Amino acid sequence: MGDTAAKIAALKGGEFIIKDAAVGDIFIPEDFNEEQHMVLQMVKDFIKETGDKTEKLECQVELMDKAAGLGLFGVHIPEEYGGNLMDTNTINIVYEAVGGFGGGFPTSFAAHTGIGMLPLLYYGTEEQRKHYLPKLVSGEWKAAYCLTEPSSGSDALAAKTRADLSEDGKHYIVNGQKMWISNAGFADVFTVFVQIDGDKFTGLLMEKGMPGLTLGAEEKKLGIKGSSTRQVFFENVKVPVENVLGEIGKGHHIAFNVLNVGRYKLGIMNLGGTKSGIEIGVKYANERHQFKVPISSFGAIQYKLAEMSIRAFALESMCYRISDLMQDKQHELMEGGMSYAEAKLEAAEEYAIECAIAKVYGSEVTDYVVDEVVQIHGGYGFSEEYKAARSYRDARIGRIYEGTNEINRMLMVSQLLKRAMKGQLDIVGPAWAVQKELASMPSFGGAEGSYGEERKALKDFKKTILMVAGAAVKLQMDGELNLKEEQEILMNVADMMIETYVAESLLLRVEKLEGKEDKKFGQEVYDSILRVFFTDATDRIHKSAKDALVSFAEGDLLKTLLMGLKRFGKYPPTNVKKARRLVAAKLIEANEYCF
Repeated sequence: MGDTAAKIAALKGGEFIIKDAAVGDIFIPEDFNEEQHMVLQMVKDFIKETGDKTEKLECQVELMDKAAGLGLFGVHIPEEYGGNLMDTNTINIVYEAVGGFGGGFPTSFAAHTGIGMLPLLYYGTEEQRKHYLPKLVSGEWKAAYCLTEPSSGSDALAAKTRADLSEDGKHYIVNGQKMWISNAGFADVFTVFVQIDGDKFTGLLMEKGMPGLTLGAEEKKLGIKGSSTRQVFFENVKVPVENVLGEIGKGHHIAFNVLNVGRYKLGIMNLGGTKSGIEIGVKYANERHQFKVPISSFGAIQYKLAEMSIRAFALESMCYRISDLMQDKQHELMEGGMSYAEAKLEAAEEYAIECAIAKVYGSEVTDYVVDEVVQIHGGYGFSEEYKAARSYRDARIGRIYEGTNEINRMLMVSQLLKRAMKGQLDIVGPAWAVQKELASMPSFGGAEGSYGEERKALKDFKKTILMVAGAAVKLQMDGELNLKEEQEILMNVADMMIETYVAESLLLRVEKLEGKEDKKFGQEVYDSILRVFFTDATDRIHKSAKDALVSFAEGDLLKTLLMGLKRFGKYPPTNVKKARRLVAAKLIEANEYCF
């Protein structure tokens, strides 16, 4: 399945803050073709066959082998290495569906196909790719990725595992340990990050059975109990020098660039988990009767069902928007002469900000959903006999691995400022324009068309980000503020970036649906989803902006900025109760996630 043709003038990574995207630039699930629907159904059928095996550690290898037999390990690998390459959007259909498994299998699958295989594809020599990738695609071998250590989690470059060249120059002698390593219990290939000579952060490829490579016991985890998680120990492990992955001293390129892709895939897998959680919730709400009626007839429960669905729909809109952007960028780079692996890596790096947004928003939506599903179940939600409890436990890891959500929030802002400093994004011009606007009389109008109010609100969201970030950077340039020491402000800006990107993605999808005749529901349903989200996003952005402003500005400056915030925070009142009830009614009638 080949990539689609690249679109003209697609937004660069992070550019959504200063430019608007066109409706035609977004790919939405309603655009799936017949083959993509077949792929989705194939994975769903696989899920139905697994039963409760995904929860059991002893069943992980069996499930992995079945996934390999379906060709799911090779969807992102070129044919010359044994893969059955699919386009980026279809790959992400696979990951979304796998995310709906629950239990430990999504972690096992992602650790193997993502951070396990991609370092080899992106940075391996031709000999390394030909030796390892066919075995990993077929499932004969399983992969693990060894980065974290007891003393280095978010600060990955502080790793202490050491590698020294042997006297004969043929091997590196490795000593140290790694922890929280997914798939360690059954992995055959380990990508291990070491400090060569104590100061050159580098990736090495190791294989099960190498003398001195041993495993700790399985970790007793809060959730994802079906996945294998162990410590890996290295005591004088002899690794051939030809097993260096990439360049010596540049292992950080591997670690961080592969995580860009991993973060996006976590977002799309969280989407699958979110939809599964909603289905558990609505089925129970329809089955459970109190006061002689199903609890799904109660307004308080309908609020929960609707809000879960609204956030899931928004998450889905954003995920496939990012997927399509990366696909188009990859296509453009390959036309310019890059190899598939180089183009895929470069595309993920280009949209590193958006990938971080997907990871953070996806994991937090899933957490919201599973929490509400437990609440819908009441006392039964606290019982391990019901799926709600397992979903609650399994979801919690999403905000921790592939970089904590706090780290990812700070990464978004630092990446944005870094690109502005390098001249890759013109943030200064638009920020200055917003400052000039604050000194002028407020303008009226500008909300024309069927979605004029949402378009205007979106522009105001972006102005708010530029106003807050611009004022903070100005104070830093004047020596009055050090943003590196003001993580709370960075988090506030990141939250506004997340809300804005999700809101824009949702608006683009709803606008595109307006022109489709074969959509599932009347446009009123999608408009209800949109307006509830924009109503709440306006308030959330206002709070984040206000919290940031009062923490670094004072006096006349603060007064001016708060007046600007009030000007940029207007969205027409919406009857959110009515809108949510309309959304909930569709969900209750379908008895599954149906949007």
